Amino acid sequence: MKKIILSLSFVLFLATIGSAQKKSELIAQIDGLKKQLDSVKSLVIVAQKNEKISTARAESFEVQVQELQDANATLLKNLNSFAEVSNKNSNIVNSAMASLEAKEKQLKAIKDAISSNDSTAIVVLTNAKQTLGENAKVSVSNGAVVISESLNALFGGDTGTTVTGTAETFLGQLAQILNVNPEMALTIEGLSMTGDLDLPAKQAASVASVLQTKFSIDPSRITALGRDGNLKEGVLLKIHPKFDEFYLMVRENMKNGN
Repeated sequence: MKKIILSLSFVLFLATIGSAQKKSELIAQIDGLKKQLDSVKSLVIVAQKNEKISTARAESFEVQVQELQDANATLLKNLNSFAEVSNKNSNIVNSAMASLEAKEKQLKAIKDAISSNDSTAIVVLTNAKQTLGENAKVSVSNGAVVISESLNALFGGDTGTTVTGTAETFLGQLAQILNVNPEMALTIEGLSMTGDLDLPAKQAASVASVLQTKFSIDPSRITALGRDGNLKEGVLLKIHPKFDEFYLMVRENMKNGN
């Protein structure tokens, strides 16, 4: 009996020892689990903080992206506006250049016409000096060949209105010059010192009449008038282009220049 009791006591002792060991192990496991839980909680807290930071950054990036998109849209709009303005300015410049080019062509046409007339005037001047002699009073003024003659040489005196025989020889030489240059016209100016234009006008008309009747110069080529000579008297014989034809030539050249 005692053996049985001893045996049971030993078994209970062993059971009690085993139970104590398991409890100790459970407590140790619980402590380990608590430490792990605390570590996980710390990690969760850090993760939550990082999540907030990342969310804030993401929101900031979204705002920046939106601002960049808005700025890009504004830039594109400005570029389109600039392109439109640039195209308009380019069209204006092209139009201005075309207009300037047309004007340059017109000016060139006028210059060429004037140069052509100046060349003709030089030819007429040379012809006049050869025909009238080196002593003749011949010059060029404003594109016209000007021949000066005194009243005494033409009319035998200051108040005469009838051309003398000697003067007719001179006018015959003048007619030769006009015949050689049929594209030129003649303006006869009687000059007055007194302001009375009636006498110089009659003297100019008398010269024109001799050229028309005796030397067959077309009346349409001759203009006769009296004017104030500004303290000078005499007769000026101006050989120049036919102004109406010269104008038409210039206008035609301007049209061709366009």
